[in-house]
Amino acid sequence: MDQIKRQISVWLPPLLALLIAWINPMGWPINVCLTLAIMVWMLSWWLMETVPMAITALLPILLFPLFGISTIEQACAPFGDKFIFLFLGGFLLALALEKSGLHKRFSLSLLKITGNSASKIILGFMLSAWFISMWISNTATTLMMFPIALAVSNLFDKSVEKHNKTIRHFRVSLFLGIAYASSIGGMATIIGTPPNAAAVGILNKTFGREISFTDWMIYGLPFSLILLFLAYMAMTKLIFPLKNEKFDKGRNFILEELNKMGNWKPNEKRILGVFAVAVALWLSEGVIRSIYPSYPISDVWIAMAAGIALFLLPGEESKPILNWEDTRNLPWGILLMFGGGLSLAMAFKESGTLKLLTDSLAVLNYLDDQMYLILLTGIGLLLTAFMSNLAMVTLFVPVVASLAINKGIDPIYFAIPVTLSASCDFMFPMSTPPNAIAFSSGHIRSKEMLKAGIVLNLISFLLLVIFILIN
Repeated sequence: MDQIKRQISVWLPPLLALLIAWINPMGWPINVCLTLAIMVWMLSWWLMETVPMAITALLPILLFPLFGISTIEQACAPFGDKFIFLFLGGFLLALALEKSGLHKRFSLSLLKITGNSASKIILGFMLSAWFISMWISNTATTLMMFPIALAVSNLFDKSVEKHNKTIRHFRVSLFLGIAYASSIGGMATIIGTPPNAAAVGILNKTFGREISFTDWMIYGLPFSLILLFLAYMAMTKLIFPLKNEKFDKGRNFILEELNKMGNWKPNEKRILGVFAVAVALWLSEGVIRSIYPSYPISDVWIAMAAGIALFLLPGEESKPILNWEDTRNLPWGILLMFGGGLSLAMAFKESGTLKLLTDSLAVLNYLDDQMYLILLTGIGLLLTAFMSNLAMVTLFVPVVASLAINKGIDPIYFAIPVTLSASCDFMFPMSTPPNAIAFSSGHIRSKEMLKAGIVLNLISFLLLVIFILIN
């Protein structure tokens, strides 16, 4: 039976794509029809996980030249786009943080500060996950935080837990809080989560609109921070209410773990220095450029300089902080997915598919700009419940940006809220990797995740609406 399902998932999407291209039910130009057919093929393989998502992202290289949508050079060029190297530099920084354990030192230090009540310990975990996921992937952040969280939660006597609703609420809020905070933190920076970098790449490559690291943070950081606070309050006060009880065992464990790490090691200090300089340059690059327009340093340059520095600076035993063996742990597949998404966006524009889709939605042009954007953001939030957030951004942001241009609006105004909505999916285990990791802990029931997710999805949408109305 599994073999039959496998064969169906392999062959049905390409057959469906060929059928769409052959019948052409809407009478579209042939290149438009072929582009949409390939999009259906890619989306189907993404949804059914027929092959790894990174392999699906390579289909444009195979199919676009074959069907005359683009040349092989045009199809391959997006895989070397500068924003892929921006994320590569971010990945190298994240790899150094994980290898040195610096991320653990930071999270334990923050947990030490936040207090010893149950709700404050959850706040400490959420703040740690939120901050760390601004700079490394939300999946890696969740995986890193969970062993600490499991150890803290296991301090409870399991026989007592069955009869104590507060302990049950603490466990669920702790694991869900880490997963949700990891997703929320990724919204704050370009390198925090793949959809952000994909949207920035699409806006630059397809629409010639540049977004700097600072530009994104001006919008993303306040939204992310407010959503984190609302998520924490909703979890601990409304959905899984916690009494303000002391939890000295949890605090003592955190102090013990921090003491085990000992004094700061030389390589930790050096990594922190590289990280701090990179962040400072990212944040100041836009200001410096406004004063000196010919300033040659860009966000991508900073990311690559930081990444290369980690292979030069000495770590433990005078060896470089990173070596090539460490790069086995880099999520190379994400970089291929970026390239595939940008290649698909290129085909959307060059084949006329983007104009056709934009014209089809032009019937809504009578709407006020803000109401139009609220509707598009709601559609984005709905789409991301049924497909990966990266796939949603790849397919929907070009359309949204084009609609903005048709209305005489800066495409950034439409694209950023829709991109942020891609990370606001908290309902199902399969929605995002952090959700899946939280669910796999065995401490969360599906109905508990659904209950919390519905509330947080609604809060996210209302907050997006407020941000749209005030901007």
